[in-house]
Amino acid sequence: MRTRISRKITLNVLALGVFAFSVFPVYWMVLTAFKPTKDIQAETPSFFPTHVTFTHFSTAVNADGFWLFWRNSAFVAVTAVLASLVIACLAAFAVGRMRWKGRQAFILMVFVAQMTPWEALLIPMYVIARDTDMLDKLPMLTLIYFMMTLPFTIVTLRGFLNAIPVELEEAAQVDGCNQFQAFRRIVFPLLAPGLLSTSLFGFITAWNEFAFANLLIIKNQDQRTLPVWLSSFSNTFGTDWGATMAAATLFMLPVLLIFLLLQGRVTTGVAAGAVKG
Repeated sequence: MRTRISRKITLNVLALGVFAFSVFPVYWMVLTAFKPTKDIQAETPSFFPTHVTFTHFSTAVNADGFWLFWRNSAFVAVTAVLASLVIACLAAFAVGRMRWKGRQAFILMVFVAQMTPWEALLIPMYVIARDTDMLDKLPMLTLIYFMMTLPFTIVTLRGFLNAIPVELEEAAQVDGCNQFQAFRRIVFPLLAPGLLSTSLFGFITAWNEFAFANLLIIKNQDQRTLPVWLSSFSNTFGTDWGATMAAATLFMLPVLLIFLLLQGRVTTGVAAGAVKG
């Protein structure tokens, strides 16, 4: 009994340690965003706020290009996610409900695409964008983010679709619906938690992506996204760490708010999507 209690305490302490280690960088970022410049540059760091200022947030919001690059990030992320949801819904239905030649090979290709490190495709994507005159253009970036989010979306929606009893569709077809109508009226509403969870994770992937945006947007700086803009946030005296952390906090805020609003549905979607593969 004593061994079991001590083991539980040890595991809880380890879990708290991992949690603190994971959350501390975010805490430090937010703390620095609210610190006055003199506290940021102090020789002895303070781990708790003594003075609070909103000056850094004002500097970040009023900086050149903040809202333009925010709109660019929102455009490419939302467009890529919506496109991947439409295609993934059709693909998940095809592999989950239909039997056709090459189905297993297609599923294998999707899993391989999901496991492929996208950094390995930086040079090929750059060459393709250059040869098709798509450098410095948001549609090319949107297409890449679409390809990055599509495999995960297909795999997750397929698992979620397999957890929905096929008898529901058969009952709808008995009542006079064709296959597409049964999917639209019966299956699609039940996919809502899965759609929300996959769209959130896809949005996070596209919203935070840096490497492709930094590589493909070279000359036309107005096409940059927020992650690239954040990497060059400085003034004539060097990096303004307070404003940089404030901008990073604002950059994190949309994803955090969306996750908090959809937390219950996202958890349900992830759990349901893992029931069957």
